[in-house]
Amino acid sequence: MRAVVQRVSRASVCVDDSVVGSCGVGLLVLAAAGKADTVENAKKLADKVVGLRIFNDAEGRMNLALKDLPADAKPGILAISNFTLYGDAMKSRRPSFMGAAGFEQGEALFSVFLEGLKRLWPRVESGEFGGDMKVELLNDGPVTLIIDC
Repeated sequence: MRAVVQRVSRASVCVDDSVVGSCGVGLLVLAAAGKADTVENAKKLADKVVGLRIFNDAEGRMNLALKDLPADAKPGILAISNFTLYGDAMKSRRPSFMGAAGFEQGEALFSVFLEGLKRLWPRVESGEFGGDMKVELLNDGPVTLIIDC
């Protein structure tokens, strides 16, 4: 699986002009499954995301994970499915999505990923798999990572 993880001050996702998921301080995670991905990949990605040490400590170094942030910050995770992460534009200007998992496989693996996040972290919200979503965020840093599992 592949994810783009952004440290945010806030983020939200709308479907049909209604907010379906949001978080304040925390992480916005765009995630997708590839054809070769497995349930184990989804679980590993969830564990990796929750444990990322990308928040600043007292010295301003990226040394803290979600669990290390002050309780009053109530950090959250907004997870959004995004098959376009597997878009390949190396050979042409029109991306190929041949590496992305099909709809059913992608939905199943994203669900495993989402459940893994929820098992590891109490404040997780998400978008709508396969939906036409509008995402708004305030990137903090900016800090943006690409993770492949």
